Amino acid sequence: MKVDEKLALDAFKADKESHIKIRHDICRSKCKAKYCLCICPGHLYKYDEAADEITVEYAGCLECGTCRVACIEGAIDWTYPRGEFGVQYRLG
Repeated sequence: MKVDEKLALDAFKADKESHIKIRHDICRSKCKAKYCLCICPGHLYKYDEAADEITVEYAGCLECGTCRVACIEGAIDWTYPRGEFGVQYRLG
């Protein structure tokens, strides 16, 4: 079974509130590389050109924390979702 097929079996229970906060002031002023756009294994980060800001679809988060580590400017505040929310892996 391929990785994409395994991930499709996972269950996601999204909270109303995001567990990922983007500090747009830091992102706009300091971050030129925008590693979050390419480092997330779920491809959840997008650049909104009209608003000049990064958006994240937190409901599909794999909870790996890669975005937090990759954001060298500290613009991403990432925590685990509240209890009973987040991803439930079916095949480890």
